[in-house]
Amino acid sequence: MNEAAIVSLKKLTEKFRTEKFSSRKFLWQFALFCLSLHAHGELTANRLRCEYLENPLGIDAAKPRLSWIVDSRERAQVQTAYQILVASSDAKLKEDKGDLWDSGKVASDRTLYVPYGGKALGSTQRCVWKVRVWDRDGKVSTYSTPAFWEMGLLNPQDWRGKWIGRTADTNSSPAPLLRRTFGVDDEIKRARVYICGLGYYELHINGHKIGDHLLDPGYTRYDKRDLYVTYDVTRDLRQGTNAIGVILGNGWYNVHTRAAWSFDKAPWRAAPKLLMQLQVEYADGRMETLATDRSWKASTGPIVFDSIYGGETYDARLERPGWDTTDYDDSGWANALVVAAPGGRLTAQMMPAIKVDRELIPSRITEPKQGIFVVDMGQNFAGFAELRVRGPPGTKVVMRYGERLSKGGMLDTADIEQHVKRADPRQQFQTDTYILNGKGMERWHSRFTYHGFQYVEVTGFPGKLSKDNLRGVFIHSAVPAVGEFECSNPLLNKIWQAARWSYLSNLQGIPTDCPHREKNGWTGDAHLAAEQGLLNFDAAAVYTKWINDIADEQRPNGMLPGIVPTSGWGYDWGNGPAWDSAFLLIPYYLYEYCGDEQILTNHYEGMARYVDYLTSKAKDGIVSIGLNDWAPYKTQTPADITSTAYYYRDTCIASLAAHLAGRNDVANKYADLAQMIGKNFDRKFFPEIGLGGSGSQTAFSCALYQLLLSPGWDEGRVLTNLLASIERNNWHIDTGILGAKYVLRALTQNGRADVAYRIASQRDYPSWGWWIEQGATTLWEQWNGSESRNHIMFGDISAWFHEGLAGIYRYPWCSVYRSFKRFEIKPNPVGDLTAARAKYESVRGTIVSDWKIEQGRFYLKATIPANTSASGWLPTSDVKSVQESGNPAANAPGVVHLSQVGERTYFEIGSGTYFFTCDLKR
Repeated sequence: MNEAAIVSLKKLTEKFRTEKFSSRKFLWQFALFCLSLHAHGELTANRLRCEYLENPLGIDAAKPRLSWIVDSRERAQVQTAYQILVASSDAKLKEDKGDLWDSGKVASDRTLYVPYGGKALGSTQRCVWKVRVWDRDGKVSTYSTPAFWEMGLLNPQDWRGKWIGRTADTNSSPAPLLRRTFGVDDEIKRARVYICGLGYYELHINGHKIGDHLLDPGYTRYDKRDLYVTYDVTRDLRQGTNAIGVILGNGWYNVHTRAAWSFDKAPWRAAPKLLMQLQVEYADGRMETLATDRSWKASTGPIVFDSIYGGETYDARLERPGWDTTDYDDSGWANALVVAAPGGRLTAQMMPAIKVDRELIPSRITEPKQGIFVVDMGQNFAGFAELRVRGPPGTKVVMRYGERLSKGGMLDTADIEQHVKRADPRQQFQTDTYILNGKGMERWHSRFTYHGFQYVEVTGFPGKLSKDNLRGVFIHSAVPAVGEFECSNPLLNKIWQAARWSYLSNLQGIPTDCPHREKNGWTGDAHLAAEQGLLNFDAAAVYTKWINDIADEQRPNGMLPGIVPTSGWGYDWGNGPAWDSAFLLIPYYLYEYCGDEQILTNHYEGMARYVDYLTSKAKDGIVSIGLNDWAPYKTQTPADITSTAYYYRDTCIASLAAHLAGRNDVANKYADLAQMIGKNFDRKFFPEIGLGGSGSQTAFSCALYQLLLSPGWDEGRVLTNLLASIERNNWHIDTGILGAKYVLRALTQNGRADVAYRIASQRDYPSWGWWIEQGATTLWEQWNGSESRNHIMFGDISAWFHEGLAGIYRYPWCSVYRSFKRFEIKPNPVGDLTAARAKYESVRGTIVSDWKIEQGRFYLKATIPANTSASGWLPTSDVKSVQESGNPAANAPGVVHLSQVGERTYFEIGSGTYFFTCDLKR
């Protein structure tokens, strides 16, 4: 411990001895002191990833991109060089032999998306790798813990099997069972299954399900692209005879339900089918392959109906015990049919699968009518119910799902079943049925569907339903959580939690609008919620897949639909720049938040085609087509304002993408076009949104947030008019989903986070808080609570909590702050807020902004990842009052700048954890 640290500890101890200083506060201060000791520690490389994923199996990127984060206990530590070793075996890597690739020492601070640069990789190639790094002083670290990736089947000819099925009849309801026995004659080194089962599949080997995936593979435009999944089944096989079985579900591939979006008429629609390949590598080096063909056996089982919209019916009397084992007699089964391929390109599913998140115990059960039980799960979510029941064979238990009740306490599904029932009132919707076999306690849940619900109506249950008989099962794409937020305002914490539940409920291999009525990939909903998603979850791989889905739907003239995937619906209505811009905005957000250039360069030609399509629809730089500010409170904003704003932003992104792709001629073309659009926007709309003040909150905030006002135009007038509109509405929001994203951000950007907080913390109508006061546990579709009660399109407020209150801040549309290589810590102690904390596991490491106010002092804990830096602000004009870890901040290690700017103190810091305190001046 150095001399300064000893002095600080003596001062802290003396303060505790002489002042009225609680033991709890002393312990907190002492913890801060201990953490502030700047112990030396080497720079280390951790959290190795390949194409966003940790240790992925079966990828098809020819030159996979490798990433890591660096950690250090020292402040202001940076990486100055790295070396990557990639080997063909663990043994070679252990000997530090990169027989596939040795990058050598590369002088660079780069830690993201380093492209593999070694020998060409073949199908099923296993690659193990590690990295070491050099710090600012040239000291080299030890090598990281090894990681690996495996290549998938890279070429069409690598697939040995045929597409098979039980029938070609799309109207056949029972779910097919397919099985095959095979022998393993020696010790296995490794075994992999590569499988694509459409619409969904469940894989079994030797009597048990393989893996924990649900609703696999991910939903795509099946006649353009089909995803396959890779499993390590080395430990599931045994020497001797083995059995493999697959259950197929309809999913989105064979939709029976007639509804507004016409998926029953989708060009890809066909009966469920399977392509699968098992590859066994023996210890002696021999390879053996088992693939799907006509020798497989096919039959049906207990799933007599399954529908992504309708639900599932399971007759347990039809179960075939042991159907997936070697002892089962399949002599009565037919041979599988060889069927036509779906037509899409087989690609690896390089994203997290859908999995179970948690089980929910019912909070309440009522019986509004005799024999009709209504189960309240206490939470709105996506998934299904698991039934636990004992009763006579043939007993039929029906479970209907919904999110609201009638005045009489019965399930009310009118708001969410409207599009299905209008097409055919007789159609089943969100209903699961289980028919008992009578063999003791039976436990069941659906396999090939999911629902959005808070309530389950149960009929036909034998006896009195109790909480032990039902569980809610919450499912979603298994994206790791990377964001945390909490503050001193309990209402905002509840809004943040509701947004979290809505986001996950609507991430099911694609970003959806709602988990019940539609389950559609509405492009507008997706891009409005994308920043919330990226700040709270590691969702980049899911978005990358979905951007490919959008590209698959683009027409030659550049036009895009409003929902993706689509059967063909959404080109004539439901689209327009405010929606279709997801094709440009989400890749841009991945570039900004994750540093991914490739997603922009891969799609820049499609982006350019879309901008050209909008240009063909524009008149003097103004675009009037498309949906406008959907679901407004009362003031509707004309589409030409929002559509032109997105046209401008899309053109800027297309220019950036072309530049990154090395096409500066194209980049300059779109940069000039963007300048023209901006000028024409100002000429047409500034009299309304700037001078006259007659515009809407959406119009005002749109111009400010999208940075549309050209030099010379007075942003202050627009801000003044926005504030006046908010005040006229008694400090409430008056927008739809577009303005709801702009308003809070535009206010904060322009120094009025206090007003943004006032809007966000309202409890009466219209507001997010009003939803919470009505009992909402997810976000709703309409301010007045009509229609869906689990929609994500108003969810960007969650991102604003992180940025606008806790203070992990990056300026929008500014590449200087890309991937949090540099960012701001900008806490906003506004209104009655006395504390806020956000934590973000960025692609570069952990970022924390944690502040509180106590007895007129402001306390800030800021954590900055190694190899990054930050600037920030403290709410005081008294620079001398600023301390860091108990010492004058100006002299603190890692603090490179400290100065007064107006009524605040500006600082610049290197990496590390800092503890600032200062006198508070609000």
